[in-house]
Amino acid sequence: MKPIWIVDDDESIRWVLEKALARENLATKSFANARDAIAALEYETPQVLVSDIRMPGDSGLDLLSLVKSRLPGLPVIIITAFSDLDSAVAAFQGGAFEYLAKPFDIDKAVELIRRALDESLREASVESGPADTPEILGQAPAMQEVFRAIGRLSQSNVTVLITGESGSGKELVARALHKHSPRAQQPFIALNTAAIPKDLLESELFGHERGAFTGAQATRRGRFEQAENGTLFLDEIGDMPFDLQTRLLRVLSDGHFYRVGGHQPLKANVRVITATHQNLEQRVRDGLFREDLFHRLNVIRLRLPSLRERREDIPILVRHFLVQSARQLGVETKRMSDAALAFLQSLDLPGNVRQLENLCNWITVMAPGQTVEVKDLPLELSEGQSAMQAAPELAEALPHHAAHGVPMAAAMAPAAPGPDGWLSLLELQAATMLSDGQQDVMDVLGRQFESALIRTALKYTHGRKNDAAVRLGIGRNTITRKIAELGIDGAKED
Repeated sequence: MKPIWIVDDDESIRWVLEKALARENLATKSFANARDAIAALEYETPQVLVSDIRMPGDSGLDLLSLVKSRLPGLPVIIITAFSDLDSAVAAFQGGAFEYLAKPFDIDKAVELIRRALDESLREASVESGPADTPEILGQAPAMQEVFRAIGRLSQSNVTVLITGESGSGKELVARALHKHSPRAQQPFIALNTAAIPKDLLESELFGHERGAFTGAQATRRGRFEQAENGTLFLDEIGDMPFDLQTRLLRVLSDGHFYRVGGHQPLKANVRVITATHQNLEQRVRDGLFREDLFHRLNVIRLRLPSLRERREDIPILVRHFLVQSARQLGVETKRMSDAALAFLQSLDLPGNVRQLENLCNWITVMAPGQTVEVKDLPLELSEGQSAMQAAPELAEALPHHAAHGVPMAAAMAPAAPGPDGWLSLLELQAATMLSDGQQDVMDVLGRQFESALIRTALKYTHGRKNDAAVRLGIGRNTITRKIAELGIDGAKED
């Protein structure tokens, strides 16, 4: 994470803020005037900028104007005296995140800087992303059909619904559709609707105005605005709350939307691509998904095959993931013996390509030799006791840590194969999310964990809800509420 810049000609204010932020383990860099900060912007950038308004030479408003022209997403906090409140209004008009009025409470100042920091990290995670579309590999006939479909859609702006099991590569296909479309030079913004709490999802999609709700300290652009002229990919669309489906339908129908708390309609020029592992027709019949929205999204449907349907692709995928993992971790690439590859081709791997990638990351870190034999693979693969097989929803959600650049120490976290191996994978997922600056980690992982347990229990009880509750050791009302909250299909009364 980049440092927080403090620009103030008052040395005492710089000192106080430096010490307070150091106690929070936040790096800082200080400047006595705007001129030095402007010069430093030529070769580095801050995560958050805190600047006084009145300084010798260039003012804080001059600095704000320059920063916003170069780095529009950078949060800038303006320090002002009470007599400068008119300047503070001008600062807001210039795009300031918030202002601090002198004399200020240091705890409140740190809290405000942390809010700005969270906003900066969230914006960075949305607007960054891979510079190039990750390679989609596959020689199986089913994948060749997918490639042909991408080619046929290359010059189209039509709405596409991508279906397929979890971990089969739906986001990769969405990125490929964007890369080969007329919008390729514009933003590609991805959002997993199942990973965002219901009360925050509306703001994530459409943005909010300052003061729209408690904690809305500044106006924020939503994903539709961030994807303007580009592509918005909505993953797990089947889990979108019913009331938000109405708002999405309205945007797709007339191309306009409102920020939360806003009164001015905004026009959206965005191509929408959606994906789901669920049966949307069944969710429509169950009253959980709007039929009119389904038809709006289902203009072109593209189904991705599971890994079980393309076993002949496993060797080339394994080689690709082993090279990728070794490159990220700075080690020599492992090689799979013919017997080990044949063994992998015999597995069902319910987490699909994502599970195979996770396995290759494990092999890179944990396998003892450079040539990997069947005996070197995780024991649970052959015993059928793997948490990834018992709970595929959890397995496919675990991270490809090498792709996220997790340090070697974090990559070494997985313990030796055994009944607690899934805990190591869970710890690695949490470490990846935290290092990426993701918010609500406990809520996101908790929902995935509960969903995996309940879905697996329902499979063992053939959908009998009450029996599943007994097996899990929870109450009947609890499992009923959880099934509704998590959007789990396939449950029935005993």
